[in-house]
Amino acid sequence: MNYQTQMKVKRWLRKPLVMYAFLGIQTIVFILMTVSETFGSGLLSNQIVGWGAMFKPYVVMDHEYWRFITPIFIHFGIAHFALNSITLYYLGSQIETVFGHWRFFLIYLGGGILGNAVSFAFGQANAISAGASTSLFGLFGAFVVIGYHFRHNPAIAQMARQYFMLILLNLGFNLFMPSIDILGHIGGVFGGALVANVLGVQSGQGDFTIHDKIIGTVLFIFILVICLILGFKKYGFPV
Repeated sequence: MNYQTQMKVKRWLRKPLVMYAFLGIQTIVFILMTVSETFGSGLLSNQIVGWGAMFKPYVVMDHEYWRFITPIFIHFGIAHFALNSITLYYLGSQIETVFGHWRFFLIYLGGGILGNAVSFAFGQANAISAGASTSLFGLFGAFVVIGYHFRHNPAIAQMARQYFMLILLNLGFNLFMPSIDILGHIGGVFGGALVANVLGVQSGQGDFTIHDKIIGTVLFIFILVICLILGFKKYGFPV
């Protein structure tokens, strides 16, 4: 492989490939849902549940544990899909550049999984939830973590404060929109922040200590396990 080819490969690998993959997956799912006329006469609850939305009774009674992941890639309509896709494109590009490919992969899924777990434990029994917003709030949480560990860098600290205010504003709006799963968003923030604290950034910079990583790991597992226990107990399922 000559030098020019090596440089092209390096430039290609520096692109936010995982973000593109996640964006591609949710786009394909949305197209398939549309083509199959899921949106033909308005979205029906049983249809979106069939595609993998979070529906707690199926998790408990039918052991469909994959529903902690699949809702991340499912959306309720064109507006929901477009808003989350645009946010993923811009925010995901920044986060993946800072954390690197595999760290971004784990942060995105970690935020989504913990967000769905919190919704599973504390949400309404028969509520149906879906959307990339649990993972997107996880990316917001990850950026706040960056701001904390790089708090002596004025530019990064300022951006982190802006993202923190954006989290608060979004959660505040959620309070007035009952159709939005605010519990999933809160869980996503904590999930993304904890995973980001465990993994650190790809450059190795920042004061990510072993102590921080251990605490982050323990807290993530603890919250996840507690949410699963509470969720199963809510339905009278023995744990």
